[in-house]
Amino acid sequence: MRMTMPEPRDRPIEARQIPSWVPFFNLLAKPLLKLGVPMGPDVLITVRGRKTGLPRTTPVTICEYGGRRGFISPFGETDWARNLRAAGIATISFGRRRESVRVVELGHAEAVAFIRDVIAPIARTSRFGNWFVRNVDRIDIDDPEEAAFGRPVFEILK
Repeated sequence: MRMTMPEPRDRPIEARQIPSWVPFFNLLAKPLLKLGVPMGPDVLITVRGRKTGLPRTTPVTICEYGGRRGFISPFGETDWARNLRAAGIATISFGRRRESVRVVELGHAEAVAFIRDVIAPIARTSRFGNWFVRNVDRIDIDDPEEAAFGRPVFEILK
């Protein structure tokens, strides 16, 4: 009998708990980002709720490198990720700047490539960014294959 490895999509997704500090951070970051106070690559994303249809706004990190832009949900299946998946469109804002975008959720192979080609190069540009991605977001940029499991990745369409 020959054993085969399961396809990546067949692998069980581990539940990731959102760290307790995230809601506190979001409470502080939202008004600062709305005012245009720089917080690294963080922006506000507004997406219609998948159940209520009401606009929901949360701080996220936008990843931009090599002409590609997108988002990763480091803590897995968060509400903003579920809403973005359902809506496919969002508004990115920072201060007075607003941009309407269309996004697509990437499949596993594309998510691995996005982590390898976009997120890892950004993280490696600074000690803090490298430390943050590895220790706070717990994304192992040296193993994009593993990092992609259970983390929705969305790319902004041009």
